[in-house]
Amino acid sequence: MKIKIEIDEKLNEEEVVIKCKEMDDDIVALQQSIASTVLRKEKFTVYKKDREYYIKIEDILFFETEGSRIKVHTKNDMYETDLKLYELEELLPGHFMRVSKSGIVNMNHIYSVSKNLTSSSVLEFYETNKQIYVSRHYYRPLKNKLEEMRGK
Repeated sequence: MKIKIEIDEKLNEEEVVIKCKEMDDDIVALQQSIASTVLRKEKFTVYKKDREYYIKIEDILFFETEGSRIKVHTKNDMYETDLKLYELEELLPGHFMRVSKSGIVNMNHIYSVSKNLTSSSVLEFYETNKQIYVSRHYYRPLKNKLEEMRGK
């Protein structure tokens, strides 16, 4: 694979073009990696009461449904979004993962996973007391992704 960088001072916005013979797993991983890097810098619009806030995607710990609303949890606060979980799954970078029918987590903030074979497991996050449940169906994929991210 060749990597080529062209500097063009006339550009208003950076552009990344991937030329390939065919779409394979390596190309998809490269595309996801670039998209993830770009999204980390992006702001995410959330709401709290009658105010609109713009927070970094990286500051989000997890999303969870509460009734008909989607709650957005950061270390110190909680907001709402108008997006549905399935829409968030499509928008979010690869280090976000569905962990239950009602939750998506930012894998980069996971501090611990308590395993419970008979019911849901619990995820805890760095520097906060917030928690979210992992359903049995999502437990093994979560563990696999955590191991993959940690290079095991």
